[in-house]
Amino acid sequence: MQHRFSKRMDNVPRSFIREILKVAADPAVISFAGGLPNPELFPVEAVSRATQAVLATAGPDSLQYSTTEGMPALREFIASRYRDKKGLDVSPEDIVITTGSQQCLDLIGKIFLDPGDRVVFERPGYLGAIQAFAMYEPEMVSVGLEADGPDLDELAAVLPGSKLFYAVPNFQNPSGLSYSEAKRAAVAGMLAGGPVFVEDDPYGELRFRGEPQRPMFGREGLTGILLGSFSKVAAPGLRLGWVAAPHEIREQIVTAKQAADLHTSSFTQAVLMRYLEDNDIDAHIALIRERYGRQCESMLEAALRHFPEEAVLTEPEGGMFLWCTLPPAISVMELFECAVEQKVAFVPGHPFHVDGGGNNTMRLNFSNVDEATIDEGMRRLGRAMKRFLRRVC
Repeated sequence: MQHRFSKRMDNVPRSFIREILKVAADPAVISFAGGLPNPELFPVEAVSRATQAVLATAGPDSLQYSTTEGMPALREFIASRYRDKKGLDVSPEDIVITTGSQQCLDLIGKIFLDPGDRVVFERPGYLGAIQAFAMYEPEMVSVGLEADGPDLDELAAVLPGSKLFYAVPNFQNPSGLSYSEAKRAAVAGMLAGGPVFVEDDPYGELRFRGEPQRPMFGREGLTGILLGSFSKVAAPGLRLGWVAAPHEIREQIVTAKQAADLHTSSFTQAVLMRYLEDNDIDAHIALIRERYGRQCESMLEAALRHFPEEAVLTEPEGGMFLWCTLPPAISVMELFECAVEQKVAFVPGHPFHVDGGGNNTMRLNFSNVDEATIDEGMRRLGRAMKRFLRRVC
């Protein structure tokens, strides 16, 4: 069958994380691998009530086909929230509801990328975006991340001739790093009149320390697209995200979405909207922030107790991940096998690099593990690291 598949499939990496989750399915394994929100915080009862209310009040209509752009009330909610929380002047007309923010990436690839077009990623970069854009056979290059955002010299070298720059400025996946205001302003200036900036912001509401930063979207001279998601603030199983974009780009996205799936589930949109109307989403998000802040702190403290001194970790101000770097001689792929023997799992850093590297790095997820389990998992991982370092070094 191989000769019958399209050539583009040769360039699309399998999700290494999905493969690791098979290992983590063993209940004896403590997993820091998945990018999973904490299921204890899912609003199960509230969503159940919303579902029953939708079926009782708008049953047939909620089960019918709908418009591609999405439910008007939901788009108005998102636009109002941007105005109130971010100071962004976004019209509901600028927003398209998607089947998770992952679909946004696929639609952006469809409307912008021809084979050979250059896309700039962060290094390390979000694996889901790498996988989504790889379908369209671009040239993928990357710029290194510093503590406060991208290396501006590297960015200046690769921007000319590029089609897109994809980035996660808030609590980046996988590193947990965030752009400072100075870096945001500098990047916006460098992009003015140039590549389209794809600003992915699934974690922006999950800040548990520090001061909020103004989005890149809407800055003068910048052609930007802003992606959002309800997966991290409500529940990922709803598969509801959105894209905010200028009119010309939005029209192309709508056309591509019509060809892909006609529209995102009208029933799921109606259930979510009813949930948002009947519940205090800000109070719910505050619970998530408080829990994730404690879990992040627990992971950092456990690293101090259990990790070798050679391990260097980022210290996120929000989100769901932190990033660990070991000495250059260490192969984290080999360390992974030692860790699994200790019944603990993580994601090696190499798959997050489009142009090689990251062999001595790993991503650790703190959102889906309670504090006691974090301490035990970090103890196991630290033991594997120390044994591996003694053997290699």
